Amino acid sequence: MRVLIAEDDTAMRDGLTEILEGEGYDVVAAADGAAALARWTDQRADFVLLDIMMPRRSGYDVCREIRGTDRNVPIVFLSAKSEEIDKVLGLELGADDFVMKPFGVRELVARVRAISRRCYERSAARPAAGFAIGGILVSPAELRATLPGGAVVELSLREVKLMATFAAHPNTVLDRDTLFRECWGVNKYPNTRTLDQHIAKLRKKIERDPKEPVLIRTVRGVGYRHDKELAS
Repeated sequence: MRVLIAEDDTAMRDGLTEILEGEGYDVVAAADGAAALARWTDQRADFVLLDIMMPRRSGYDVCREIRGTDRNVPIVFLSAKSEEIDKVLGLELGADDFVMKPFGVRELVARVRAISRRCYERSAARPAAGFAIGGILVSPAELRATLPGGAVVELSLREVKLMATFAAHPNTVLDRDTLFRECWGVNKYPNTRTLDQHIAKLRKKIERDPKEPVLIRTVRGVGYRHDKELAS
């Protein structure tokens, strides 16, 4: 799923990109309104995060132009609390929501996941149907998993991809290159620590004892393995 981020502040833009790429989104970033419209024309996106006060073209201008070609793509404005913004104008232009700066990472991620679910609901190309792994039922379109005891946990796009990859290759050692290729993309190979951090975070959500994992086991020096029999 692709997201277009238009933000002229370099630190904010880089931070947003890092957060959303970590969640598993394909990020297209732009430093001003004109660049955002060029990115939209060339690559489109499943949803858009727009700063309001930008050089060359404002967020309002960008929203108006995008709505001229796509009336359904979710658009969320990013605005500093110190800025005088016209929410009525933004909503009239077709914005779906406003997020006020400074915002917490958890708040932003929650908003983005909610948008993703809405995108999936109206998408003609819906994601793969739910699947099971080690007694856990995963619902990709909901970005959620139901644990054997009935508890429901929230998942990122990246975590869904990781679980789907392990479920598709039971009892098979998956090396790091394979996991990067399947879950990050052909041309994206983050460092080893990035993969380990994602696995550790996922284990905290789905393993009974993250310190003694059963669903996703470490194969030292190689990668990870889902032992189907041990996890059942």
